Amino acid sequence: MAQVPQRFFDALAVRTWCGLSLRALGRAREEIDAINVYPVADGDTGTNLYLTVESAAAAVEAVFAAHELDGAARDAGGGTLDADGGPSLADAVGAMAHGALIGARGNSGTILAQLLRGMAQVLAERGDSAHTEGPGLRLALRHAAASARQAVAHPVEGTVLTVASAAADAADGAEGDCAEVARAAYEGARAALVATPGQLPVLERAGVVDAGGHGLVTVLAALVETFTGRAPGPVAVPHARVEPGGEGPAEARAAGECAEEGEGGPAFEVIYLLEAEDAAVARLRQRLDALGDSLVVVGGDGLWNVHVHVDDAGAAVEAGVEAGRPYRIRITHFGQGDAHTTGTERPPRERAQRAVVAVVPGEGLAALYTEAGATTLLARPGEPPASGELVQAVRRAHAREVVLLPNDADLRHTAAAAAEQARTEGVRVALIPTRSAVQGIAALAVHEPGRRFDEDVVAMTSAAGATRHAEVTVAERQSWTTAGICQAGDVLGLIDGDVAVIGADVSEVAATVLDRMLSAGGELVTLVLGDEAPQALADGLEARVREAYLAVDTVVYPGGRQGALLLVGVE
Repeated sequence: MAQVPQRFFDALAVRTWCGLSLRALGRAREEIDAINVYPVADGDTGTNLYLTVESAAAAVEAVFAAHELDGAARDAGGGTLDADGGPSLADAVGAMAHGALIGARGNSGTILAQLLRGMAQVLAERGDSAHTEGPGLRLALRHAAASARQAVAHPVEGTVLTVASAAADAADGAEGDCAEVARAAYEGARAALVATPGQLPVLERAGVVDAGGHGLVTVLAALVETFTGRAPGPVAVPHARVEPGGEGPAEARAAGECAEEGEGGPAFEVIYLLEAEDAAVARLRQRLDALGDSLVVVGGDGLWNVHVHVDDAGAAVEAGVEAGRPYRIRITHFGQGDAHTTGTERPPRERAQRAVVAVVPGEGLAALYTEAGATTLLARPGEPPASGELVQAVRRAHAREVVLLPNDADLRHTAAAAAEQARTEGVRVALIPTRSAVQGIAALAVHEPGRRFDEDVVAMTSAAGATRHAEVTVAERQSWTTAGICQAGDVLGLIDGDVAVIGADVSEVAATVLDRMLSAGGELVTLVLGDEAPQALADGLEARVREAYLAVDTVVYPGGRQGALLLVGVE
């Protein structure tokens, strides 16, 4: 089905571009991975770019969903909200840049995040303007290329930076609307990509173009499709030379590995998000530059994404601690897959027969699930995991059979995509559609690795389905809910995903929610307290259950920074 073209670069064009880029990178991911020989031949550039854009696209979708809710609340409340029913260009590009920043993976993904941020800075400066035209897009592409180059400690020609600069140069010479500017940028980038082997010896030896540059050309092709409704033809670029008995792209990786080994590159890739001030980040750049190479620090306004290759991963993380608050730390040992490992060689461990992989919303629940034997993936408030992160968690579990617990209704499609990917890798995966971490606790409680896989899945699914779930949280903004219009700061009680109670006191709302849930019966109440919940909340609810509901037991767990003040499960 042909894509409907966009005349201007507006919020809808941003949304369309993200979706088309994600689809195009999904198709090109394996090809890009196969030609990845620089800066490290680890064969993951395509995957990293895909995960980065996936995070950007999800953030844009969240902004559109929020405005749709605001529109419903405005209509129901007689126009009390200021929202116009759709996000502005600034809203959309800001979300795209932020999503890419927090989801950036690898060297190329981090640079792409800065390219998107550079575009967003120019486009957001247009204030409340609903759209921009060709000249605005030209300025955005120029600033994107310049800001990405500034983010890299030691820019190298023949890489994605060269391709981005060529795209901006070509766009500068384009006259006309956004479609003409996008087409010129794409053609300039494609020509630069074809020339990269002549600029970087490791690419010439392997007979490939730069993988990150190939990814950027793919994203720019999606931009052309956004404005014209048609995707440019396949990118005709050189790939690995196939010698007699060779294996094409695999040979390219081998050539890159030999080159890197000869140069004695660092052993670890370290990536983390960092909350820090500009001055502290300037000092951090100097320290990390002395520790290793491939240093890229992107972001601003107090939030940064740090990427570096080092031999001393601990020192790189310590430098982040000195600068501010690092989190979502990922350490990969080159050649040994996913990390948090030492440089010590270890024989591959035997696969377990069965494992449970669960997404959990806070550190307290992560510890509880881990103690019960599950492999966990922490989902911090406002930062839902991407499908690639779920696939990595399944790989970490290292089992032939995996039960996947997303513990969030919004992760249903993400978890399904991850399960499908894991199945292609030979893992038998069963997805139990848990909508809350308390349903996951119930499922994990009846998990028995010794019985047949199908029987275990049925038992866990039944336990999760028999558990009603609720949460108590604080509204961040005025919005329409199933219980009426709430104001920012109101306490909300949600039962099975729908707002059932709106109030001002946390304890009163929690008690009302609990009474409504137990009115239908129950044998066990599970309370998971967030770190911002009042200290006496659990004691009061336990006493209420003990006094008013005979033969009902209560268990309490600390949830940590889980977003909601309280999670409630009733079995």
